[in-house]
Amino acid sequence: MDNRFFIGNNWIGLVGIALLVVLVPIAASADIYMFVDREGVVHFTNVPTASDSDYRVYIKENSQFSPGLYSPDRYDPYIREASELYGLSYPLLKAIIKAESDFNPRAVSRKGALGLMQLMPENVKRMKISDPFDPWENIMGGARYFRQMLDRFKGKLSLSLAAYNAGPTTVERYNNQIPPYKETENYVEKVMQFYYSYKY
Repeated sequence: MDNRFFIGNNWIGLVGIALLVVLVPIAASADIYMFVDREGVVHFTNVPTASDSDYRVYIKENSQFSPGLYSPDRYDPYIREASELYGLSYPLLKAIIKAESDFNPRAVSRKGALGLMQLMPENVKRMKISDPFDPWENIMGGARYFRQMLDRFKGKLSLSLAAYNAGPTTVERYNNQIPPYKETENYVEKVMQFYYSYKY
């Protein structure tokens, strides 16, 4: 993980830099290291190299993230609102959130994806989200983005989910097929499993 954020970024100021190192499920516990470069960019990593002498321990990680820690029903009103606004299936939208963050509104992935629907910083900006850790904003922005994926891939659910995970241009690069990435293949399968469990 090597995520970079400008200290002066407006939405970061709203929630505090500390929130940027709350991780979604990880295979093993690990310390989080940080340093600020000359341009004011904050760097986080869990695997500093020997040459990274400017890194210091930012958070001492003592325990693994506990799946199921956050209530799966807490954000149902927001999920229903977003699903109605963007014409999405409520069980599907909830399944995406389950797969992405396990309902942790402060989740940050190793790649820098943020909040309940794990939006990348460029999509946070594109969806005009001021605070990606605000549950309502994140769900509304994530739902809008997923609606765009469904429209782009003509309603094909598996491709739209793959695009949400790996990016639409990646799906298109593989001739509108699910990219042969284990992470993406597992993601699509996991969302579909959650989807059917919420639907029936």
